[in-house]
Amino acid sequence: MRADPVGRGEAADLLAVGSAGAVASPAAVGSAGAVASPDAVGSAGAVASPDAVGPSGANGYLGSVGFGSARTARRSVVARVAVLVLAVGVLFGSVAVAVRVGTADVGWTGLGRVLGARLGLDVEPLPPLMDSLVWDLRLPRVLMAALVGASLAVCGTVLQAVTRNALADPYLLGVSSGASTGAVTVVVLGVGASALGVTGGALVGALLSFALLLLLLRRSGLDSVRIVLTGVVVGQLFTALTSLVLMASADADTTRAVTHWLLGSLAPARWNSVVVCAIVTPLGLAVAWLCSTALDGLSFGTDTAASLGIGVRHTRTLLLVVTAALTAVAVATVGAIGFVGLIVPHGVRFLVGPLHRVLLPCAALAGAVFLVWTDALARIAFAPREVPVGVITALLGVPLFLLVLRRRGEL
Repeated sequence: MRADPVGRGEAADLLAVGSAGAVASPAAVGSAGAVASPDAVGSAGAVASPDAVGPSGANGYLGSVGFGSARTARRSVVARVAVLVLAVGVLFGSVAVAVRVGTADVGWTGLGRVLGARLGLDVEPLPPLMDSLVWDLRLPRVLMAALVGASLAVCGTVLQAVTRNALADPYLLGVSSGASTGAVTVVVLGVGASALGVTGGALVGALLSFALLLLLLRRSGLDSVRIVLTGVVVGQLFTALTSLVLMASADADTTRAVTHWLLGSLAPARWNSVVVCAIVTPLGLAVAWLCSTALDGLSFGTDTAASLGIGVRHTRTLLLVVTAALTAVAVATVGAIGFVGLIVPHGVRFLVGPLHRVLLPCAALAGAVFLVWTDALARIAFAPREVPVGVITALLGVPLFLLVLRRRGEL
């Protein structure tokens, strides 16, 4: 991990291009309401069809059960496909705009010349400094923001279904803190550096923190307030362990760099880390999407899921491991970015409904767009200094967290 100065901005980053960029960097939907009636469950064992589930219910997660006409079903499918196409278009547009903005603006012509030159087209390249700014710094950073935003949004969506908790996300449950501890242990102490690497250390830390959370909740159940409080306790424990490792073993430069990274910063993003995330994120989303019917069943409760023939224990274990892996890769690359997994799933669920075969891809796209724009704001709000993106997401996420608690009558 490079000992980067705090908030140094793109100018100082540009001087470091070419050097090795080391990667440094749920609570309760409440108990389910009435279990879906037999008429709402198809013979194939799938939970109610898209038209059978309303947009919201008494617990704010799954809605009332009913039947719609075939015409309504077709319109619903067309509408959802249109939403997906629109989201993809917004994502590509957001990436293009975010690459252009910064301490030194790049015009559309300049962006096209950089991409054309890199693709081997017969275009006049930009000067080397500007070309490196776009290709080596901004483009990997923006792509990393999209991948990490998608990962965290998917993690939040899965955790909210598995724990039946509207406040679940990797940050609030302490999973991000555990991943940070694992990554910092590898970077600072060198423990398991050859066998695990930073990402492997982050994965071990994420799994340990989640295992500790489930262990502490084994008798009290998945009550919303208990999950939040226990997640805070677990997160604080691993945060303290991270601080202990830094204060006891790291030098001043490493401590400063790691502290800045722990706030969540996309500045270290380079093409090698983008490639890792570009492999892991689609795989994690694919596994979660293949389990979308199981996630619908788990949203009604474990008894309902089991009655539908879902292997609750194995499915839950698989989904938790996938969530931990996605969180670990994100944290190992850009640090602990909080509240993305809380903000995005709620907004997307309001727009497209609760069925996970639609919710998951839409949440991934929305999370990508959200973090791309949040990081762009972090880069330009106090230019030429940069604000860690985790600070911006926390400022946006805390009010929503309090709003959800208030609407549930728990605040």
